[in-house]
Amino acid sequence: MSRDILLMVDALAREKNVEREIVFTALEMALASATKKRFKEDVDVRVSIDRETGDYSAFRRWLVVPDETEEVIMDQQYLLSEAKEEQPDMEVGGYIEEPLEPVDFGRIGAQAAKQVILQKIRDAEREQILSDFLARKEHLVSGAIKRLERGNAIIETGRLEAVLPRDQMIPKENLRVGDRVRACLLRIDRGVRGPQLILSRVSPEFLVRLFQLEVPEIEEGLLEIKSAARDPGVRAKIAVKSNDQRIDPIGTCVGMRGSRVQAVTGELAGERVDIILWSADPAQFVINALAPADVSSIVVDEEKHTMDIVVDGENLPQAIGRGGQNVRLASELTGWQLNIMTLDESQRKKEQETASVRALFMERLDVDQEVADILVEEGFSTLEEIAYVPITEMLEIESFDEDTVNELRTRARNALLTEAIASEEQVGHDVEDLLTLEGMDNPTARQLARSGVKTKEDLADLAVDDLVEMTQMDAERARQLIMAARAPWFAEQSN
Repeated sequence: MSRDILLMVDALAREKNVEREIVFTALEMALASATKKRFKEDVDVRVSIDRETGDYSAFRRWLVVPDETEEVIMDQQYLLSEAKEEQPDMEVGGYIEEPLEPVDFGRIGAQAAKQVILQKIRDAEREQILSDFLARKEHLVSGAIKRLERGNAIIETGRLEAVLPRDQMIPKENLRVGDRVRACLLRIDRGVRGPQLILSRVSPEFLVRLFQLEVPEIEEGLLEIKSAARDPGVRAKIAVKSNDQRIDPIGTCVGMRGSRVQAVTGELAGERVDIILWSADPAQFVINALAPADVSSIVVDEEKHTMDIVVDGENLPQAIGRGGQNVRLASELTGWQLNIMTLDESQRKKEQETASVRALFMERLDVDQEVADILVEEGFSTLEEIAYVPITEMLEIESFDEDTVNELRTRARNALLTEAIASEEQVGHDVEDLLTLEGMDNPTARQLARSGVKTKEDLADLAVDDLVEMTQMDAERARQLIMAARAPWFAEQSN
């Protein structure tokens, strides 16, 4: 019988042009499936075939799980403490195995075994086809629509099946069976029927790939598309950069008499494409992205990654665009949150911010309005800046002498110290409940409290991954702390 297995493996491997290992694995699955039928319970069976002799062995096995596991599947799992009694070096994720009398290969029925094996081989063939496709790096996929299913288009792309979902089609696009379409690869779904290519015609990536197809200079590396943003079927923006000073990036992408950009627009159902000159200066990049609107001034907030864009009243509608389209696309293109405002709105906002900072300085530094106004006019907006900016910069302020500067710096540092002490006292109060938890230490409790986890109930609601990310502790300790915090839950259930 061992010889029969080896002959069967060799024959199928040659017939289907797949590796012997794939056939061996499929046969092991078939034998395991047949062995499982001996049991009424849902058990886990492993079959191992010797690749040289064809001899095979069967084992029933149990997965080793942590002792804290809430629901243990008795027919398939072992608690770690019980497993260690049999194998002291056992760890979570290992298996306890018990030898079984293997089924007679002839009893399975060659046909049943062959079906399992052929299915495994078909899966391997699909994976090979997919690997070959990915190796070619074909980001753009084209083919004819074979059929429509629930609004989704099934596209024939050689030996792989591709799906263009309804939500990835350009709005108001009327695709029919037989139409040839082009789309970019969005992702690969691995379903029961094998891997499927999921396509998109609305992603910014599709726009980029189309320009790469139409503009050879991009493929050659002379031009580079830095970013893209789309309102599918209506309007889009791309940011281009030239790596060769002799080449005009915008004119090159537009093409002779607009031929290149028109070819892209035609593929995108008439979507208008604005080609923007990329700039390493974020403010200049935003000004370019908002064209044709003229920008009066820009205030950049690096910390919040926002920009306040000031335009005059006449340019406001252009800057915002219909339904906010222009500013939305510019924001997506540049990666900055953009706030469009008129000169009057900008002035009001500046006055409000000035009043807020002035009030902060008057209260926390105990100074009059005149001193606070001088600090604001010199560009100071926080206590930290006053406390730690180089003293030479503050001495340059004509209205302040050295004594005044030193006094202001001292008051700012004292105010910050008072604030830090108050914050630490609050944290100390917040950790009282956490410190009653077994295994909890003071530094960890304080770190949790600063992250908003102030009680055992808060901790119990966390997942292990969340706690690890929050504290950088190892997963095992995170799991122990969470299980300790959840202990009252299990006590209530048992009562």
